[in-house]
Amino acid sequence: MKFNWGTGIVIAIVLFMAFILQYVIKVQINPDYDNELVTENYYQEEIEVDGEYDRELNSKGVKNAVQLIPAEDGLHIQFSDEFDYNDIKGTIFLYRPSNQKLDFEIPISLSSSNLLIPNKDLVDGRWNITVEWVYNGKGYRYAEYLNLK
Repeated sequence: MKFNWGTGIVIAIVLFMAFILQYVIKVQINPDYDNELVTENYYQEEIEVDGEYDRELNSKGVKNAVQLIPAEDGLHIQFSDEFDYNDIKGTIFLYRPSNQKLDFEIPISLSSSNLLIPNKDLVDGRWNITVEWVYNGKGYRYAEYLNLK
């Protein structure tokens, strides 16, 4: 067999493809590499984007609808005085971008206009916090990210 430039280029391309392919296979097989999705129901949540936008506009219409206040004992979630806290129903979703196992959702159950999430439930780092609630039949949504220390 005669070895020329064409043969060398083909061999180089095949070796490069084998090199890349072995890394792809390694990442897919090895459980140490995390391939989790942001959410399991991605397409269903994408359909609900318009509703989320409308709820965010509703919350922007209320002065200080929700305030997230980090404190020594945990994270205080303060609702506006325009709301009667007895009529607020909804959930708070805390999403940890670096570790899906730390994500959790809690129902809003108020005995005053604020809610405390204790420090034992929160580790240091970035948290994406989404508060969704219904007040007098109208939906509201507030989303913010915090770096807790």
